[in-house]
Amino acid sequence: MAISRSQLVKELEPGLNALFGLEYNRYENQHTEIYTQETSDRAFEEEVMLTGFAGAPVKQEGAGVVFDQATESFTARYTHDTIALAFSITEEAIEDNLYDRLASRYTRALARSMSNTKQIKAAQVLNQAQFTAVTGGDGVPLIANNHPLASGGQFSNVLATAADLNETSLEQSLIDIAGFVDERGLRIALQGQKMIIPKELQFTAERLMKSPLRTATADNDINALRSMGMLPQGYVINNFLTDTDSFFIMTDVPNGFKHFVRSPIKTAMEGDFDTGNVRFKARERYSFGFSDPRCVFGNGNLPTS
Repeated sequence: MAISRSQLVKELEPGLNALFGLEYNRYENQHTEIYTQETSDRAFEEEVMLTGFAGAPVKQEGAGVVFDQATESFTARYTHDTIALAFSITEEAIEDNLYDRLASRYTRALARSMSNTKQIKAAQVLNQAQFTAVTGGDGVPLIANNHPLASGGQFSNVLATAADLNETSLEQSLIDIAGFVDERGLRIALQGQKMIIPKELQFTAERLMKSPLRTATADNDINALRSMGMLPQGYVINNFLTDTDSFFIMTDVPNGFKHFVRSPIKTAMEGDFDTGNVRFKARERYSFGFSDPRCVFGNGNLPTS
């Protein structure tokens, strides 16, 4: 339905001082703190995890060398969604000079709606990271204690016991990340780089990360997290996280979180011959997801459905 004069009656009255409600600032591009952006030219993208080789054995004198095979482990798929929204203004509203005063404001409102949806979809990967029905390429949720390995074992990217954000849980998370293994069970040198938190944990994170001494203690101990330079990229707040006591540590694993852009945002405007209305539209196609679940470590507080 087009925006008509009856919906904008105050706009026609003399002495109007201000319009408000469409000028709010917005949380914009918070997804760039999490995702690596790539482009796509197809309906979906797939990335295949390769297993590599097992540990090299000792070769006995005169014995033949052992041959190993690298195989495909699992495939991560990114399926793009189309996001679009539009509005229109009647010909009569345009004639009565409402176009100049309102079109730009509603265009900004349209941009805010498109941006809001993008941030929600980006955060959804973390918000649903422990949903049993939302699985990655390896068949289990993003954050789980039973990620299967090609070698037959499993690895975990979640605390053994769920815990709120504090010195102990953060230190244990970093220790566990340093113990990650590859698909063949070989140790890999990963470190936590950045912590993603909801707005409710920003003050706790600030004290943990930046206090010279340990928090919540009268001892004159140094803050090891700060002095050792742990989490070199610090922490960032994501205002679209829905669980108030969950935190996520991003690692330096390659091919982790990815944002594929199939079609960048495009805007269009056209007039309708029958009605004379002017229509505005915004549209884009993209996907958010992850390939290697070693890209993140969680504290285990998320819901499972």
